[in-house]
Amino acid sequence: MLEPVLDPDLVAPETIVPRARKLSRRAYDKLVARGAFEDQRLELLRGQLVTMSPQGDRHATITARLAQRLIRALDETYEVRTHSPFAASADSEPEPDISVSRARAGIYHPTKALLLIEVSHSSLAKDRLIKTEIYAENGAPEYWVIDLRSRRVFVHTEPRDGAYQSIETARRGDLLRPELLPDFAVTVDALFLGAR
Repeated sequence: MLEPVLDPDLVAPETIVPRARKLSRRAYDKLVARGAFEDQRLELLRGQLVTMSPQGDRHATITARLAQRLIRALDETYEVRTHSPFAASADSEPEPDISVSRARAGIYHPTKALLLIEVSHSSLAKDRLIKTEIYAENGAPEYWVIDLRSRRVFVHTEPRDGAYQSIETARRGDLLRPELLPDFAVTVDALFLGAR
């Protein structure tokens, strides 16, 4: 007697529960404009909606003080944004803690930046892995990850073939000077000054 056998392809997980459809940046922006994600802190990474961690006091303070320093050091040909969308690719719109780009007219999300900065505590893995790849693929010339736990700054430069070719670690006593922002410099110590 023959026993009925189910075709394995018919019971594969994808046929029972369809795979989540990836979201494009354009579709995401349309949903945002319609208020679909009101009261939610989200960013689009690789076509997926990712919840953003709440900011602790150290994170918020360091971000605000560093942004203020950048604004004071740079002239009006630059634009410094905090916690704002960066249109990195067709499927990614992260919201870096700080972005510096060339100022331009109109209403837009920047697609190119001179410097991107993430201040990391609970998001360190995401910032050092996923966002690093996204920013390198975009060609962002310099990306800093400020690690609140170790009080170090990971400086990524030389994006090529979707990866940063140089990653240096700045520690206490080191001076940070973005390559494309010659009028700005800050020490690692100054970043953490007054932060517990």
